[in-house]
Amino acid sequence: MFPRCRASRLLAGLLALGGQAAAADRLPELAADPAGATVSGLSSGGYMAVQMHVAHSSLIRGAGVIAAGPYYCAGGSLLTAYYNCTDPGFLAPLPSGAALRAEAQAQARSGRIDATANLSGSRAWLFAGKHDRTVSVEVVEALRAFYAGYKAAVALVTDKPAGHAIVTEAAGNPECGASEPPFINDCDYDAAGEMLHHLLGPAPPAQAASGRLLRFDQREFAQGATLAISLADEGYAYIPAACESQRCRIHVAFHGCRQNASEVGERFVREAGYNRWADAHRLVVLYPQTASRTGFSLGAWNYVWNPRGCWDWWGYSGARYHTKDAAQIRAVKAMLERLSAPRK
Repeated sequence: MFPRCRASRLLAGLLALGGQAAAADRLPELAADPAGATVSGLSSGGYMAVQMHVAHSSLIRGAGVIAAGPYYCAGGSLLTAYYNCTDPGFLAPLPSGAALRAEAQAQARSGRIDATANLSGSRAWLFAGKHDRTVSVEVVEALRAFYAGYKAAVALVTDKPAGHAIVTEAAGNPECGASEPPFINDCDYDAAGEMLHHLLGPAPPAQAASGRLLRFDQREFAQGATLAISLADEGYAYIPAACESQRCRIHVAFHGCRQNASEVGERFVREAGYNRWADAHRLVVLYPQTASRTGFSLGAWNYVWNPRGCWDWWGYSGARYHTKDAAQIRAVKAMLERLSAPRK
């Protein structure tokens, strides 16, 4: 064993080195286009993408949604989220589309979301795997109907033998029908590429990502209280080389439940398929991250039940979780504002 003094010095040195290695960067100002953003997500991340799109439809031009349903589907209820809005049936039917549109209209009249007229002409790319036993195709079809009610340009893909996952050409679980971490499946299908083509238009083939993956501090975007709203202290952003000096657009990719960095490391931010297309489309890809919560936590005394690190689509962070007032939506909006600010 080391003598106590030598052990203490060694421990202090290791802690110092660890602290330096673990330090996250500051999200930079990149003068990105403030009104040309798009969003996407899987499962809870898909529901969050819809909420972000509807709440800020004057800024968000389109959404890519995998295995998720319409705006305000859960109606502020965890039970409705778990049953009606994932695998609906006779005893747990999907909420009516008319009721969900009425909620959107009411929130727009109050000014808590942007005018729903902005959704007309926006774009949505939707995906439901044939072997997804977590979220049924009926739920995704209800989202198509929601968007169609506002005359959005909607594409729906339902013919791939995929499980509950974002699907890729060659990364992730080798079984396309799997529904397990990292919830990225090799299905010989480039979902991220097809999604971005629909949302942004065609782009030349991208062979590989050539930019930098940045790990940044999320705390400043939540007034230092990330855990209070079930956000992680750190998020990620992929920045193509061209976007360091030229104006680019922004795409926000929301991970699903059990798919944040604390669960799967950097697999989602590296393997989900966005980065190699970011260079082609001149996109900064923002990967905000959640944190798991199980009730009360030291330093965050509010009660939050989110053990799987899901995005808030049923109201664990407050009754206005689906509006511009929502804590998570405000945090992500602040990240977009930082990326859109003039370079320093």
